[in-house]
Amino acid sequence: MRALAKLEQVLPSRLRHRVAALSSATVPLPVGGPSVGADVLTAIAATVRDHERLRFDYVGHDGGSSRREVEPHRLVNRGRRWYLVAWDVDRSDWRTFRVDRMTPTIPTGPRFAPREAPSGDVAGFVARGLDYALWSCRASLRLHASADAVAQRLPASIVVEPGDEHTCVVHTGADSYEMIAVHLAMLDVDFDVLDPPEFADHLRRTAARYLRAADTATSA
Repeated sequence: MRALAKLEQVLPSRLRHRVAALSSATVPLPVGGPSVGADVLTAIAATVRDHERLRFDYVGHDGGSSRREVEPHRLVNRGRRWYLVAWDVDRSDWRTFRVDRMTPTIPTGPRFAPREAPSGDVAGFVARGLDYALWSCRASLRLHASADAVAQRLPASIVVEPGDEHTCVVHTGADSYEMIAVHLAMLDVDFDVLDPPEFADHLRRTAARYLRAADTATSA
């Protein structure tokens, strides 16, 4: 980001506003990855600045390609990898896109009224999404405790959605269902499994094992 500031100082006035747009449209987030062409970054940053819809071809992590139309909100830098946080028009939800997988199309779309940022923290939104994507096993759970109480006992990478004053929904993950179960046990809170069924099956097997152990201790 310091490089952008230095570049802006030496550019002619006709180009300076483009770099200023890129600087104002980005949020730094520490760590590494592949570089992205400056022309792509400045084109996306201009749509963020001007509140114009952006259309692009996108290659997903599975190699599949799709055409997307979004309301771009902010560019986030994590080391050498760039991400675009945007409202996906077709999916009616916030999404994070890797810029190195995007091929913007011209012209840009119509102007739009900016929406409130997801969670009020764009960098945190991206970080949580990246951490969630790295987990081999994931689970969504309804915990019978308030969101505030639960959030204080969980790392920031785990998403906690408020329910009523006595419940919340947690989206979490780990390298195995065993580790998710261990973390839940440490919370000492009643919960319901919302998804996936495989995690519920794992809990049934674990519960049966513990019950057998308890019965053995009783009979002894």
